[in-house]
Amino acid sequence: MAQIAEELFLLLLDNASAQPALERHRRGRVLAAAVLLDLAYACRIRPSVAEDAVEPGRLIALSTPVLMDPVSESAFALLQRRPHRPVAAVKRLSKRTENDLIHHLEQTGQIRRIRLQSKQFAWPLANRGRVGQARSALLAALFDRRPPTPSTAAIITLLHAVDGLGALLSLNDRGWRWVHARAGEIASGGWVDEYPTALPEVNLAVTASALRQALT
Repeated sequence: MAQIAEELFLLLLDNASAQPALERHRRGRVLAAAVLLDLAYACRIRPSVAEDAVEPGRLIALSTPVLMDPVSESAFALLQRRPHRPVAAVKRLSKRTENDLIHHLEQTGQIRRIRLQSKQFAWPLANRGRVGQARSALLAALFDRRPPTPSTAAIITLLHAVDGLGALLSLNDRGWRWVHARAGEIASGGWVDEYPTALPEVNLAVTASALRQALT
């Protein structure tokens, strides 16, 4: 289920050092938000509304029978215990999400762990096929104005919220002006009008808007 979180982390790893780009604090927050968006796209969570028996705007768990991976299951369990404000959910999940993602990606054979002399680790990709597709989709959405897939739209929205697109792109001033304008359109939810949507896409966009405010 954790397509958004996995692809975001793989994109951050896709560099010469095989270590995640983006400094640790921002990375932890954006990965936590990505896992929550995976749950939103699966219609497992949503922001509460006035008709709910909790304060509007809190993230609430929904009881739908969908199998989950260990990364998403941990985040879902947090909201099952009680609804959380988006900023509180991101803060709680940011403490462990990256480690959970690394473990899951290692277990599924998508990355390998290499110990460095500095007592740090590198995680080279076992196969560049998935990250290559994710990067191509991101570039097409930003530069060719192609309608982004839900996963691509979510990744752009999150990185735009934490000013993190520079972790993936190196551009001149003109390029950044274009990217920031296009990323802003997508982050504002405009991608929903470009893409055939149903309830999962709408719930993803609504939840992304709530999380975007929590990240900025």
